[in-house]
Amino acid sequence: MKIALVAQNATPLHPRAGSGPDRDDIGLGELTRKLAGQGHQVTVYAQKNLADVPDQAELHAGVRVEHIDAGPVAETAPDDADLLERVPAFSGPLRSLWQSDRPDVVHALAWTSGLAALAAARDLGIPVVQEFSSLSVAERRAAADFRGQPGAVKADGASAARIRLEPAIGRSASAVVATNSAEVSDLASLGVHRSSIRIVPWGVDTDLFTPEGPAAKRNGRPRLLTAADLTQRKPLETLLRALTKVPDAELLVVGGPAEAELPKDDNYVKLAKFAATLGIADRVIFTGKVEYAAMPPLLRSADLVISTCQYEPSGTTSLQAMACGTPVIAPPVGGHMDAVVDGTTGIIIPPDRPALLAQRLRQLLAHPMLIEAYGVAAVDRVRSRYSWDRIAGETLAVYDRVTIQAA
Repeated sequence: MKIALVAQNATPLHPRAGSGPDRDDIGLGELTRKLAGQGHQVTVYAQKNLADVPDQAELHAGVRVEHIDAGPVAETAPDDADLLERVPAFSGPLRSLWQSDRPDVVHALAWTSGLAALAAARDLGIPVVQEFSSLSVAERRAAADFRGQPGAVKADGASAARIRLEPAIGRSASAVVATNSAEVSDLASLGVHRSSIRIVPWGVDTDLFTPEGPAAKRNGRPRLLTAADLTQRKPLETLLRALTKVPDAELLVVGGPAEAELPKDDNYVKLAKFAATLGIADRVIFTGKVEYAAMPPLLRSADLVISTCQYEPSGTTSLQAMACGTPVIAPPVGGHMDAVVDGTTGIIIPPDRPALLAQRLRQLLAHPMLIEAYGVAAVDRVRSRYSWDRIAGETLAVYDRVTIQAA
């Protein structure tokens, strides 16, 4: 099968690891490698967002990258407005390429990629599979819960064009891939037929993220870890408040700019001052940005990984922690609802409840055998449900279905 994977904002040759609404390029590389490993030809079409990338390159054996010049390369990563503005310049070359070398199926990642793919495939008889990664309706719902509070998800982050166009894209695609079960309801509310929706979560590299392997050095304290965007201060403040009621435990906060750049970051400065005000500055360690390959040792070193996020469609870091045998405490949002089995692989807890969170933390830290049992179940959960081999197989099942329908 010839697969065209449209990821307008991706930089597959220079992977950017991340979680949350932005899909990580490392995951894109893993998915395409697994698809090619089953004998399929895969081409990733990305906008030329970096000046030094070639027009064409091989990502893996059987996986080619085509960088499409859609205008001058900006100094910073393009935002939704820039990507939308460049959709015509991006989709035109796509159509020309597909007219001369027709793929069997097109898989679009994120909404502007979907616009470009649908425009390029029009009248060519090529089925288009849409994967939004994050929906504006879900982001706005999360923003409403924290409106007016510092560091909350901004309600204006989803442009009027995106709010208007996402339903049309979903209804026009041959199939829509949802990353979690909650997204199915949101898609249906936008008018997407449930019969065209399939749940395929984002996967985990279960060869890299394993319980076996080196762990980062510890200092004798119980260790909690959270991976977070420092701009989302309100959820982090909830965790810091909880830490005041968990004596002796330390908290590693992974995320933000590089460690050397933290003192210049306004959000870090405010969070560090808040921790000092609470009297826990000596128990909170801001690591700054951590490279992808350095995450497993950090995750293995933690007793528990905690998420207090407002919105998390994929739950990437939580899944990586579970794959390393570290239980997760997370709110009932997005990917966490599917990934974390409450009372088996971790704990699901309502957001913005610092006292309750602290109580659960104390209970778990007082019972290391329970933490170990959760960790064993977490590893089994990830390996059986979230390995890239399984995700690739489920993705191919979607492709097979739409190509049969289009025949």
